[in-house]
Amino acid sequence: MGESLLIGPEFFFGRMIKRSSIQAAGEDYARIGCVAGNFCYWDTRTAIINEDVFATKNVGAESIDLVVTSPPYNVDIQYTSHNDKVTYGEYREFSRAWMERAFGWLKPDGRFCLNIPLDKNKGGQQSVGADLTTIAKEIGFKYHSTIIWNEGNISRRTAWGSWVSASAPYVIAPVELIVVLYKDSWKKTSGSRRSDITREEFLEWTNGLWTFNGERKKRIGHPAPFPVELPMRCMKLFSFTGDTVLDPFMGSGSTLVAASRNNRKGIGIEIDPRYCEIAADRIKREGQPAHE
Repeated sequence: MGESLLIGPEFFFGRMIKRSSIQAAGEDYARIGCVAGNFCYWDTRTAIINEDVFATKNVGAESIDLVVTSPPYNVDIQYTSHNDKVTYGEYREFSRAWMERAFGWLKPDGRFCLNIPLDKNKGGQQSVGADLTTIAKEIGFKYHSTIIWNEGNISRRTAWGSWVSASAPYVIAPVELIVVLYKDSWKKTSGSRRSDITREEFLEWTNGLWTFNGERKKRIGHPAPFPVELPMRCMKLFSFTGDTVLDPFMGSGSTLVAASRNNRKGIGIEIDPRYCEIAADRIKREGQPAHE
């Protein structure tokens, strides 16, 4: 007989995973070796893919309800598997390429929450938020709104330009953007049509100024983590329970932790096997894995 197949990640991707791929299994999850192009972790609601966002074939066309991600900012953060210091032209082309993939993965009524800086001054002043929003619209995304995340972490500031002088001062806003876009239709008709957002959350979060702290690097073990609060708010405001949420730059797994806690199916793509391991561990510790 041929090799037996394990039902599981086809829940997301419409295909089976060979049982021989599994290296360990537990009561609540199965873990698959973190080899590039492989599944590192999955349970009935979560899948981690250790693969390049440009190479993966493990996400089906028009299969995703919501994309929530914080891509590399190109500010020379020391990732272990990504060059975060390229020319701004190269960064724009990189952004165009991965957003084209995200566009193809989204359902016609799918939404896209893009966490990016308003601007940057490292390596030269650039209007990152405006430029990436323009690129997304050129790809075919439609613009809905922009949420201002007031992280309030002004203490990390290191550049002032001309100190106490009008010669050449730097103006730096301690905020980031969450640009909200969609594919074809803003009105969401697919999915369970069951919302889990409370009245108080809806009133607070539809005000486009969000104030909460960022995540600590040392606690997570990743150079640029974002807090679970951010994807959690996006999920509850812009998706139904049971929807499938994708983070194509999963990093330390905050989006998947939020999905696990809030009855969404979460898919994360991450090129670095070490970060895949961190994310899998966080899901087990901080999430609420579904039982078989």
